[in-house]
Amino acid sequence: MLFNSFEFLLFFPIVTLLYFLLPYKHRWLWLLSASCFFYAFFKWYYIFILVFTIIIDYYAAFWIARTSGAKKKWALGLSLAANIGVLGMFKYYYFIVDNFNAVIWKAGIHQHYEPLWHFLLPIGLSFHTFQAMSYTIEVYRGHQEVEKNFGIYALYVMFYPQLVAGPIERPQNVLHQFYEKFDFDYDRVKSGMRLMLWGFFKKVVIADNLSVFVDKVYGDLPHYQGLPILIATLFYSFQIFCDFSGYSDIALGTARVMGFKLMKNFDRPYFSTSISEFWRRWHISLSTWFRDYLYIPLGGNRVGVFRKYFNLFIVFMVSGLWHGASWNFVIWGSLHGIYLIFGQLTESFQKKFFGLFGGGRFSRFIEGSFTVFLVIFAWIFFRAKNFADAKYVIKNVFATSSHSISQL
Repeated sequence: MLFNSFEFLLFFPIVTLLYFLLPYKHRWLWLLSASCFFYAFFKWYYIFILVFTIIIDYYAAFWIARTSGAKKKWALGLSLAANIGVLGMFKYYYFIVDNFNAVIWKAGIHQHYEPLWHFLLPIGLSFHTFQAMSYTIEVYRGHQEVEKNFGIYALYVMFYPQLVAGPIERPQNVLHQFYEKFDFDYDRVKSGMRLMLWGFFKKVVIADNLSVFVDKVYGDLPHYQGLPILIATLFYSFQIFCDFSGYSDIALGTARVMGFKLMKNFDRPYFSTSISEFWRRWHISLSTWFRDYLYIPLGGNRVGVFRKYFNLFIVFMVSGLWHGASWNFVIWGSLHGIYLIFGQLTESFQKKFFGLFGGGRFSRFIEGSFTVFLVIFAWIFFRAKNFADAKYVIKNVFATSSHSISQL
């Protein structure tokens, strides 16, 4: 079920009303049941994927808490392997097969291997997989106690407001909230509903309408050049923000109505004056996830300069692959890694250069404009269907002809 669907307009008030009418001790079970229905609405049998990883992670956490040394690491490894394995099989299987065929073809082996099975990607798989992994990792680190109630842990993974598109929560922030009693509060409900409406406005009114023109141009690039491509690229930068942040706002608002507090996922990212600041404002739950669970374990800033930059690049390359099984996504993530590394290497020069504009608002405007330009350029690879299309956009985005105007 999607937030911007007629079914959700029925689902949300019914679930919320019964949530407040039910006795406190039964509310978690109602929310779990509603979340199962919400997810099963897409493809009912995909819920068994969630059940599989939930069972493994639930018992792995007990194993982690009760053992030490190698056994503790094995328990964590089992949990991570199960989650990454499921994610890899459903999200990257075709990508791996296609690239394997390309490699052996270039090696002179003219053999084409077809996938052994065909399936659709379960919706939201990347999000709830990362959320599940954060639980066992935090238990391993000793930052989170084992959740003894299987149903509560299952609800942590399947909580419907954040199930499809995040935010990717940490167990320390969410698990304890399922034990708290939230009474109906008019001001809180009104605040949550306002946030939901703002999210719907961004998603349905802005993003969905911008997507009409963007899809038209990017879906038939050889027939366009110049101004239409430029406008479509600019539109896409707003479309993806309003689409993603709008969905996050609906998630936060939905949870707030019932009393739950989820982390803020977007904080006016296009007002950033550097790529580093952009990633402190864009998809905050994911960027902090990669920081805490990949960048820091790789050594973070505690290693030499070369290794630090290597770590940054790896994190953003993996982040790109997380967004989609395509080399274009890897390029998008790698570009942001390069942006960050270059920004750190030239930090003193940038201060002097942008200082020439006198500081203050005008200087920040110039810095912000440059940052947004870099972000929009990277979005080309994110939106294009393949690398050839991305190259076409870059080559023709500023092409000028009288035909370009007539294409609008």
